Amino acid sequence: MTAHNELRLLPWSGPEGKPCFLSTDDSSGHLSRLADNTEAVQLGMATKLLEQASEILGEEEAEPEELRLLATDLTGALRDVLRVATSRGHRLPVPDLAAREGGNEGPQLPAAAFG
Repeated sequence: MTAHNELRLLPWSGPEGKPCFLSTDDSSGHLSRLADNTEAVQLGMATKLLEQASEILGEEEAEPEELRLLATDLTGALRDVLRVATSRGHRLPVPDLAAREGGNEGPQLPAAAFG
């Protein structure tokens, strides 16, 4: 397996909301560690917000302003989580070309495994 040789999408935006990228082979460098820590914070905040959303939506008489704020916060958290998922997905290893040409598409299970 080899890793993508692409720029890393960072978990923050630049001017005018444009994406920021990092070009480095050093995953332990200062900016890489900062990006990893920022992603962890964003995912943790999204988890807490999801719990809060479940509580608010479970209330029978949630106020419209409370729901509007919740929708705004959820939209921001979803944007952050999608950026993290996209960034991490681009950094996943990809199968070697030789393995793909050999017809091996991944793990193979015997027919008995399916009953």
